[in-house]
Amino acid sequence: MIVDRDKAARELIAFYHEAGVDAVISEEAIDRLAEDRAPAPEGPDDHPPRPAATGVARERAPAPPAGRPRVEPSQAPAAPEAAVVAAREAARSAANLDELRAILDRFEGCALRATATQLVFADGNPQARLMFVGEAPGRDEDIEGLPFVGRSGKLLDRMLAAIGLDRKSVYIANVVPWRPPGNRTPTPQETAICLPFTQRQIELVDPDVLVCLGNPSTQTLLATKEGITRTRGRWFNFHTGTRDIRAIPTFHPAFLLRNPLSKRLSWRDFLAIKKALASA
Repeated sequence: MIVDRDKAARELIAFYHEAGVDAVISEEAIDRLAEDRAPAPEGPDDHPPRPAATGVARERAPAPPAGRPRVEPSQAPAAPEAAVVAAREAARSAANLDELRAILDRFEGCALRATATQLVFADGNPQARLMFVGEAPGRDEDIEGLPFVGRSGKLLDRMLAAIGLDRKSVYIANVVPWRPPGNRTPTPQETAICLPFTQRQIELVDPDVLVCLGNPSTQTLLATKEGITRTRGRWFNFHTGTRDIRAIPTFHPAFLLRNPLSKRLSWRDFLAIKKALASA
């Protein structure tokens, strides 16, 4: 059987792209099954160790995104526990959103900043009474530096318009402000490190209503282990340290794109949000 290698390569690349593998994190391919060790010398008079076999690529540190300095070993992120403590202290020191953004942009405790194109901090009106928090930026968000600008963002815009709102009347952020490589799910450690900044962000915006978009945002911010199908549409209290904010989980727009029949449930949630804003 004759195989069209060019066609097979194109199909493989298309499969990778659909799976979210669209970020290059190393300059060369790595054959992790090949041995890359030099033989030990047999005696003091022997020749120095030979280099590894040609054709085997050695692993290199990922090249930094354009405009960003490479993170040297001395600048490598600290241990997760130390990074969480550092994040809490740094977040508490921010007196306003501009300071918080500047502090977060300099923060070295989360390794995601080294592979992301840029920080995706927030979008919308900082004085808004309604705040949305998702999970993490995707490819489009990483490119533009704004949350919810891809397909799910366009759906969110239509959902807002249905209750008479737009991006100028809400504030939008994510629990994790850097895109994980290949759109993978952030690890619990990455989420824990970024959480103090999100909590401080909510405190500084001080909305009347907080909307958690999707299961990761809901479980992280509301400290619940229940799934989104059980929590959506229910009201919770989110304590900022100074007051309680009414919080409601709903489906993430990306979920609705895959499950359009669930849009009717999200519509009920948005009507509840509209009612809560009217009565606050």
